[in-house]
Amino acid sequence: MKKLLNTLYVTIPETYLSLDGENVVVLKEKQEIGRVPLHNIERIMTFGYLGVSPALMGKCVEYGIELVFLSPYGKFLARVEGGISGNVLLRREQYRIADDEEKSLEIARNMILGKLYNSRQVILRVLRDHELRVNVEMLRKKAEFLQKSMEKCRNVKNMESLRGIEGECASVYFSVFDEMILQQKQVFHFTVRSKRPPMDQVNALLSFSYSLCTSMCASALEAVGLDPYVGFMHSDRPGRRSLALDLVEEFRAWMCDRFVLMLINKKVVNADHFEQREDGAVLLNEKGRKEVLAAWQKRKNEMIKHPFLDEKMEWGMLPYVQALLLARYIRGDLDTYPVFMWK
Repeated sequence: MKKLLNTLYVTIPETYLSLDGENVVVLKEKQEIGRVPLHNIERIMTFGYLGVSPALMGKCVEYGIELVFLSPYGKFLARVEGGISGNVLLRREQYRIADDEEKSLEIARNMILGKLYNSRQVILRVLRDHELRVNVEMLRKKAEFLQKSMEKCRNVKNMESLRGIEGECASVYFSVFDEMILQQKQVFHFTVRSKRPPMDQVNALLSFSYSLCTSMCASALEAVGLDPYVGFMHSDRPGRRSLALDLVEEFRAWMCDRFVLMLINKKVVNADHFEQREDGAVLLNEKGRKEVLAAWQKRKNEMIKHPFLDEKMEWGMLPYVQALLLARYIRGDLDTYPVFMWK
């Protein structure tokens, strides 16, 4: 099993990363402000524009360390990778499935089933833990809708219908997201999902966590030999990591939405962690990014029991494990893709 190592998050935009021996050195105004041994790192995510030295890029490629560039507000820009890895026969089979709607539908259906199941579990967990503080009837009604939609999803006949079910369920799920926010309601209130750009604090947190999770999924798919840019539900588009977007669907509610609710309800973040731009967009500021990333890294080290493998593992290993199971299904080692369903 792959070992979960650390992710180095560089949140100060005015930094430059360089190499010194076997260490990554963080420079600001040509002064060293940090140094980390490369052997402790599996991923570097930098939220800035000044860049990285060619020597460090080369060493990251040599050691298999993922190097991801994001804007200061968490928008994915690019990632550095070496030669394409993985079994060519596995990728050829992936491409054949992607060109066959019936076979693609079988995988996509399972992923969306996982998304609906996990979304329902998030609602049920809030009902169980905070019954006296929420609108029980409304939440149970939405959970029941998601349950019925899962039955429709199992019997769906084409990708267009599947996308329709997923979109409708997302709308229903987010219609009660504000009800699950129990603290700091004067700052954190949710009405509708806004993505590009996020128009309130809750959407800013959701978009940021989705970006982190999608990067993890893309890296995991690459690690097991799959092409993260060729998906089954998300169509091909230049520069879009379609398979990573497919895979992240089953993690959105369990990994990201619950994480955002925890940040708010446990007061890890507050109004001082955000800034508003002239166009109305609300984004995490540098202080906010540091708090969220520290909490994300801590959460990645928590232990869970995988429902299919029946093994304990770190929370942060889930994208890699699911990518591995997907690769095994594509190779023909499994009869179906065992989507992650949180219990």
